[in-house]
Amino acid sequence: MKEGKDRLILKDLISDLAVAKVVGDAGIEVRGLAYHSRDVQAGFLFAAIPGWREDGRKYIPEAIDRGAQVLLVNSFIEEIKITQIIVPEVREALARLAATFYDHPSLSLKVIGITGTNGKTTTSYLIESILKEAGSRPGVIGTINYRYQGQVWPAPTTTPESLDLQRVMQNMRAAGVTEVILEVSSHALDMQRVRACHFDVALFTNLTRDHLDYHRSMEDYFRAKQLLFTQYLGESKKDPRFAIVNLDDPRGAELLRVAAGRKFGYGIKKKGDVWPEEVAESPDGLWCRVQTPRGAYEIASPLIGQHNLYNLLAAISVGEVFQIPIPAIRKGLRELDRVPGRLELIKGEEGVRVFIDYAHTEDALARALATLRQIYPGRLLVVFGCGGDRDKGKRAKMGQVAAWGSDLAIVTSDNPRTEDPLAIISEIEEGLRVVKAQKHSAADLLKQVNLLDQNPHYVIIPDRREAIDFAIRLAQPNDVVLIAGKGHENYQIIGPERIHFDDREEAERALGLKKERKNL
Repeated sequence: MKEGKDRLILKDLISDLAVAKVVGDAGIEVRGLAYHSRDVQAGFLFAAIPGWREDGRKYIPEAIDRGAQVLLVNSFIEEIKITQIIVPEVREALARLAATFYDHPSLSLKVIGITGTNGKTTTSYLIESILKEAGSRPGVIGTINYRYQGQVWPAPTTTPESLDLQRVMQNMRAAGVTEVILEVSSHALDMQRVRACHFDVALFTNLTRDHLDYHRSMEDYFRAKQLLFTQYLGESKKDPRFAIVNLDDPRGAELLRVAAGRKFGYGIKKKGDVWPEEVAESPDGLWCRVQTPRGAYEIASPLIGQHNLYNLLAAISVGEVFQIPIPAIRKGLRELDRVPGRLELIKGEEGVRVFIDYAHTEDALARALATLRQIYPGRLLVVFGCGGDRDKGKRAKMGQVAAWGSDLAIVTSDNPRTEDPLAIISEIEEGLRVVKAQKHSAADLLKQVNLLDQNPHYVIIPDRREAIDFAIRLAQPNDVVLIAGKGHENYQIIGPERIHFDDREEAERALGLKKERKNL
């Protein structure tokens, strides 16, 4: 598969850089780009990115040993003898160089960028389904995977580094992809990974607390999200280009005021360009009659919950701005029956419904619990934890949400990383104590099935496998078990190691054990 130009003369490669000083030979041939020293080959340019945890300059000697002929740096290095390009911002310059090296693939594709705390992944699946029904060949770059034309790769990050992003888009273009649906994280926006990416659509789902281990405040977090609509959409060479915003979000109106391009709003409470006149919900999914600029039409989806109604409206909005035929929109929404790890039902035979969900913020967890509580009449048990080396401020809040929204909160480990799992659980437990949730032992709950009343209750089981098994073992016919936090992930990070762990597999195993116990 073609991966851009085989080589470029350095002076041509840097032609899009507004500020750059070349120390050395500007006529040298550049055979490739890299920002990891291990990826450098003979004749490559190495970008020494000042990282969040490590400085790329540390790896310059290794890059040179591997054959680097050019360095991209933010200050001159006296002892280095190869050609240096000195720029104010290495990340921005790398993004522009990557776009030039791969011949600006985003200019040949329709690019839909989706940002927001929650809903990005489901919305990307819905848009993909609509585009396929319309006869297009979409590619997706997102949290679960990168995929196009029947090919799928695991996603190491939601939004790739700029060099990788441009390479993937070039490969998509070469494979005949017509649209790229790109989940754009706040980290990617802040780190300029989508610089030199020309968007047709910027879409905002919502903003709630997350990533405050990286962003200094909610205001800083919002400013990062806003960049997609101001800086990046503003720099896009596409015409027309659209800013699509959830008007019900408290930040929606503010974002729409400052956004570049044509402005388009959707909502449930606020009637923008797209809004539902009537809504019906059942265990079988959602139905609504939606008003659009092209008139009203009915849509149905197997997805459940008000949060998914917002995702449906977002996808419909993209269909509207692209003037996709209404039958394709309706069929695309109807045909998507599941999104991996997003309220994904694990089928069992014991009368217990088990759902796997990626909810790892207080807002997402609250929405998932509220959805299941509204639809299903049985008791609601939730298994959840909080990730280590991430925003500590949300842990107690998630404990409160779990206690308020369920009949029993089962607190366990998520991805503890380098933190002590018990210390994380202790911080979650602070929130449970605030709402005066009653603590139990697992043994007592198994012996006395009627201990749970209308008050909040919780139990601590640090081992995630044991916690899932306990929840499903405790559940009675018509009960619902929500296993939250990891969703589609098939690993658990403990210390520096990533081990295989899949909530879906564990739920299936526990359901099988439940059946075996019943048959004894």
